[in-house]
Amino acid sequence: MSLKQSDPKIYEIIEAEKQRKREGLEMIPSENHTSPQVLEALGSILTDKYSEGYPGRRYYGGNQFIDEAERLTIARTKEAFGVPYANVQPYSGSPANFAVYLATCNVGDTIMGQNLPDGGHLTHGWKANISSKLYKSVPYHVKKDGYIDIKEVEALANEHKPKLIWCGATAYVREFPFEELSKIADGVGAFFVADIAHIAGLIIAGAHKSPVNFAHIITTTTHKTLRGPRGAIIMITEKGLAKDPELAEKMDKAVFPGGVQGGPHNHQTAAIAVALGEALKPEFKEYGKQIVKNAKALAEELMKGGVKLVSNGTDNHMMLIDLTPYGKGLGVFLQDALDLASMTVNKNTIPGDPSSPFYPSGVRLGTPAITTRGMKEEEMKIIATWIAQVANEIKNYRLPENKEEIKPYLKKFREEMTENQTIKEIKQEVLEFSKRFPIPGIS
Repeated sequence: MSLKQSDPKIYEIIEAEKQRKREGLEMIPSENHTSPQVLEALGSILTDKYSEGYPGRRYYGGNQFIDEAERLTIARTKEAFGVPYANVQPYSGSPANFAVYLATCNVGDTIMGQNLPDGGHLTHGWKANISSKLYKSVPYHVKKDGYIDIKEVEALANEHKPKLIWCGATAYVREFPFEELSKIADGVGAFFVADIAHIAGLIIAGAHKSPVNFAHIITTTTHKTLRGPRGAIIMITEKGLAKDPELAEKMDKAVFPGGVQGGPHNHQTAAIAVALGEALKPEFKEYGKQIVKNAKALAEELMKGGVKLVSNGTDNHMMLIDLTPYGKGLGVFLQDALDLASMTVNKNTIPGDPSSPFYPSGVRLGTPAITTRGMKEEEMKIIATWIAQVANEIKNYRLPENKEEIKPYLKKFREEMTENQTIKEIKQEVLEFSKRFPIPGIS
């Protein structure tokens, strides 16, 4: 019996999501379209098996084929990134990063990471995250030009002597200064960890510098630019093993049994192997480089259209729209208006944001998913024009100062945008445009 027959409600939801994707443009930089082969592995019978432990030393029997799958995933990780150690069991990026803390730090140790409103990640010490509750977090920032303030990082590191320094972000549009941060970490005896969740695929493709020669530890998710399932990997470099020869053993124990998860999700591990296999093919290099070409082209056209960008451009797959020329806290307005025009982005803080993370003044967007569909520089010009037109439609709205007035104001805004003629016309244009670029695996 098919899913359509056995559970029509869930079937209808899945089909509706397929239609939404087919008829619109997914431009959240942390999202992508996986291949049919990745989806096949992810939906396989491997989901049925318990496999606590590691290959050759499981707590359950019947894992001989699961061991093969995990060993293959590890081998492909080592080949793709050029590292001597990899753990492919983390369920996602946040548990992977927490395992790094468990393997390298004691509760109360000082850590450093890029400040969240400056583009950093929650798990790198943000005040609302457990990483700042268990460890003393000292955030570093970006300069007015949007680049990481290396002088500040060095001064803070020398003052606070952290046990660990993170490099990595969710909204940083420039190439990461791995070498400079590595020197600072080495100078104070800290572990240097590169969280490459957003740029892993770009690194494999040669479209972004690799941290392998500079970092002790590397973490990454496996979706985003890597175009795999939602999962994560922890890697240790030769430099990391030289700093602590027992680091690999500590990391394995931190993931299981000492971490926050149990047995691995074997279907996910196999799907990661499939994604890595795809990433090792020559055509993936072209794909990764096209992502960056598209992002640069999109950024240039947006700025030509009067849209302000943080750092005036990008080096990677994403850009950050700064809406403060119109007013503070307008990120949700542009996000919702673009959503009504069938272009999916996400509201995001900008450096020095005058508003709150709940109602930030920026919008984050990127090119991985639209590049997967085969779009190139010429298509970026068209998309940029649409985004600029939608931005023009929201520029006269203002976020109420009174918190109680925000929700009804946003409700009224959405009602007006739903009836906005420009939005309606762009939505139809996006629909016709999208038909030319089918999504792999979505019929």
